[in-house]
Amino acid sequence: MRRICYIYSELSGDHMNTKGKLLELLEANRGSYFSGEEIAGLLSVSRTAVWKAVKSLQKEGYPIDAVTNKGYCLSLETDILSSQGIQKYLHPNIKNIDISLLPTVSSTNTLMKAKADANMPEGCLLIASEQTNGKGRYRRNFYSPHNTGIYMSLLLRPQNCTSVQAAQITTIAAVAMCEAIEAVSGERAEIKWVNDILIRGKKVCGILTEGSFNLETGALEYAVLGLGLNLYEPEEGFPKALISVAGTVFHASHSDAKNRLAAEFLNFFFDIIKLLIRQIMWRNIENAASCWGKKSSWYLQEKNGQPLLWK
Repeated sequence: MRRICYIYSELSGDHMNTKGKLLELLEANRGSYFSGEEIAGLLSVSRTAVWKAVKSLQKEGYPIDAVTNKGYCLSLETDILSSQGIQKYLHPNIKNIDISLLPTVSSTNTLMKAKADANMPEGCLLIASEQTNGKGRYRRNFYSPHNTGIYMSLLLRPQNCTSVQAAQITTIAAVAMCEAIEAVSGERAEIKWVNDILIRGKKVCGILTEGSFNLETGALEYAVLGLGLNLYEPEEGFPKALISVAGTVFHASHSDAKNRLAAEFLNFFFDIIKLLIRQIMWRNIENAASCWGKKSSWYLQEKNGQPLLWK
């Protein structure tokens, strides 16, 4: 009897629809075939519902093979974003993170700030395959073409966070993204202080952290951490103005790279946050730095009693 990986009951509530359940099952068992009858039994739905869910996912671009007498299978070679695909790579302590995925948005940061103002809880993640009005620092436009990158915003609500500490969110994210890129691609990633990530001297990732402060207490109410990552070059190439400065993580498509990179960034980011909290007594500063694998480039110090991360 084969072992079936299926984590729906651990990750999601009963509100998840048949299509979402099916995608999670296939994502967790890429390359394995399941008959319609087998899927219907696992999901407690009819075979007709399974067929409709398969057709809907195929229409959305998921390469699901349908073979007579074998069943349905999600291709091993696909590289398409999905919340289910990201969750399967997350560390256990953040498996339940709330991930929303949209094909196209104006700006993930703009949408997430609206959700934050509406009291959405910390830890929510919004990811898009395209931005029509992506934002960089100083109101610059961030080029975000369809299906070649990852554009995401994470909502944070740190307790009793001062403006000095809040300024380090971008730095922590930069370290986490470097670690994620290196873990998934094997490419050496470098930080151009403080919000750009470079590979082979060209920018592959930009980071923009925006926040809201309480004017009476001066404390941070929330921060929206936005990241735009170029995985592949657009079919038509980069715009003329970007050719000399924009780069990509990969030269050709890699299996499940988008889901893996998004998940590894989250894993490293929250691991660093956890480490900082543990070290806030901080006195073993060198140990904290070495845990990040960035000891040669980064060090920790304190200023006016506040922990800071500097290059």
